[in-house]
Amino acid sequence: MIFDVLTIFPEIFRSPLSESLIRKALDKDLIQVRVWNLRDFAEDKHHMTDDYPYGGGAGMVMKPEPVFRAVEEIKAQNPGAHSILLTPQGEKFHQGLARKLSEHKHWILICGRYEGLDERVRWGAVDREISIGDYILNGGEIPALVFIEVISRYVPGFLGSEASVEEESFTNGLLEYPQYTRPPVFREMGVPEVLLSGNHAEIQRWRRRESIRRTYLKRPDLLERAQLTREDLAFLAELKNQQGSVLG
Repeated sequence: MIFDVLTIFPEIFRSPLSESLIRKALDKDLIQVRVWNLRDFAEDKHHMTDDYPYGGGAGMVMKPEPVFRAVEEIKAQNPGAHSILLTPQGEKFHQGLARKLSEHKHWILICGRYEGLDERVRWGAVDREISIGDYILNGGEIPALVFIEVISRYVPGFLGSEASVEEESFTNGLLEYPQYTRPPVFREMGVPEVLLSGNHAEIQRWRRRESIRRTYLKRPDLLERAQLTREDLAFLAELKNQQGSVLG
């Protein structure tokens, strides 16, 4: 998996890429992250990457030339690379989309700044637009790091257990069930008995139900897309009846 990142602030990536599982994946060559300074692709002697907006207005706009040159040079050497613009106007990034995108092996991540990029970048240099949420950040660098980490988790060998990514929140459309570890009792708060029973079938049933319960209480909107069995639906009906009784 290769990520080519285009930014005017390459130092932002230094620390996040030097820690934890990302660092290990880079060391094992499971992923490659190549950070490019867009100023190096500017055509003028001052390496300008932004200019005043036509029509007036506050702030500066990133020029199209450096982005086009960078994307075209990378794609010339890597014909299969796809370019993504990280922007609040893009398609909402979620776990299902991440799984789908992880099937592709080479991404060019374009990080905007200031008031955004010249609109012609969208027309001619971008294959896809992605948003990590309905809020505004200073630039696309943090979204790019989010994209890299989420997608990398699908690379074989990235996680210690391949089952981990399948059990996480959102993977099956539900929030993850509660997790516990030693000690069995902490400040008078105990671990649910079923987790200490050794009965794996009951543990799985408990986890599934707690996942549904947590999703219903915290993110009921997710249930509209979740794949639920008849048993799941029956349990969900119980939860709704219980809540109705409390409210009543």
